Amino acid sequence: MLREDTYKLKGLRKQLVEELKHKGIQDRRVLQAIENVPRHYFVTPGLEELCYKDQALPTLAQQTISQPYTVAYQTQCLEIQAGETVLEIGTGSGYQAVILAALGAKVYTIERISILYEQTSALLNTFNMDIQCKLGDGTLGWPEYAPFDKIIVTAGSPDIPQNLIQQLKVKGKMVIPVGKRDVQVMTLVEKISSKDIKTTSLDTFRFVPLLGEQGWSE
Repeated sequence: MLREDTYKLKGLRKQLVEELKHKGIQDRRVLQAIENVPRHYFVTPGLEELCYKDQALPTLAQQTISQPYTVAYQTQCLEIQAGETVLEIGTGSGYQAVILAALGAKVYTIERISILYEQTSALLNTFNMDIQCKLGDGTLGWPEYAPFDKIIVTAGSPDIPQNLIQQLKVKGKMVIPVGKRDVQVMTLVEKISSKDIKTTSLDTFRFVPLLGEQGWSE
């Protein structure tokens, strides 16, 4: 059962949206999704007001829910259109998946940590949204539903996994943090043709490492 969404919390979301505008998020649809989706549904009880500050917060299994700016930044980069299929690598708390679905996307999301998968998939089932969850190695993608219009990776990778490039549609986009285990450069990947991609390096971020066959080893 979802927690109450009070007038105070709605007001804090409006303040958060204004803060994100000042930090450079200009996509009005993304900002509207941030305002509409209660982030406190996805954090530990007791952190309701804290979760409307622009900061990451802890979740289960020593993972984090990304700060709202990071969620908005990655989402804005993808230019999501209603009806598109989006593959998310790293379900985590489920907040990013719901933001994508709020923009009209059909979301396929993969989580490798079983306790997170179990908790988050149960939470996502309470939303009337087009989101499918899977427990597995996100670096391998989800070939049964490929190719995807967009791919979003919410953990830092040493390189761009080839499986994900292969599962991206021609003219599709992927956003992925690439670099060291502790700091990465957000990278926009555009698939020009079946054999060619264009990569654009954006800003520096810090994500948990992307673990898996085509990511970091444990």
